[in-house]
Amino acid sequence: MILFYTDDIKDGIATLPPEEARHCLQALRKQAGDTIHFVDGKGGFYEGEILEASRKKCTLNIKNEQQNYQAPGFHLHIAIAPTKNISRLEWMLEKATEFGISEVTPLLCQRSERKNIRTDRLQKIMLTAMKQSLKAYLPQLNELTSFKDFIRKNISADATNFIAHCHENEVLPHLKNAYTKGMNTTILIGPEGDFSKEEVTLALQNAYQPISLGTSRLRTETAGLAACHIVNLVNW
Repeated sequence: MILFYTDDIKDGIATLPPEEARHCLQALRKQAGDTIHFVDGKGGFYEGEILEASRKKCTLNIKNEQQNYQAPGFHLHIAIAPTKNISRLEWMLEKATEFGISEVTPLLCQRSERKNIRTDRLQKIMLTAMKQSLKAYLPQLNELTSFKDFIRKNISADATNFIAHCHENEVLPHLKNAYTKGMNTTILIGPEGDFSKEEVTLALQNAYQPISLGTSRLRTETAGLAACHIVNLVNW
């Protein structure tokens, strides 16, 4: 099955954005009367019949729809320091979207090597991964945020928050044992070189629980994906 994406839906009629329309009509040669499937990134899964197929526009008459399609039942928010090689972060976000992640915040930390990102490019990668993995939810991608601002603003009464770090001489509980099935959670993943002691202290003072992702020293993007996988596995 090939999935398309649009959030332009009104009164039973959906309109594909230009790039999606070109793929549908020019690359796949779909025509008026053909049926395609699409999602809105908010949990809606649709079957629609092509009404108008032109160079500039592709409209669809919605025949069937499912809301809350494969809803995860928990909110997983990973706040992660962008990698120096941005392709590594792009890879992580692609795979995390395939696994099922709810929200991502790029973190600007004391030891961050990358201090700027293109959220539009990252959003496009996540959109493609959503369609490829036949999901109906597009993860929320936030702007690059300083560590201190994130800690002070990201306080939720219905979530348990974790910070993954590998400071020496500390034995930490593994995420798989600290996390409870069905729980909303935010997990902090640091840059190469880890979080500073000051950052860990600030997180602990704001009710973040320290956790480990295992005995291996992981790259930032590997740690982010491991955290995503563990939470999804516990919820299986």
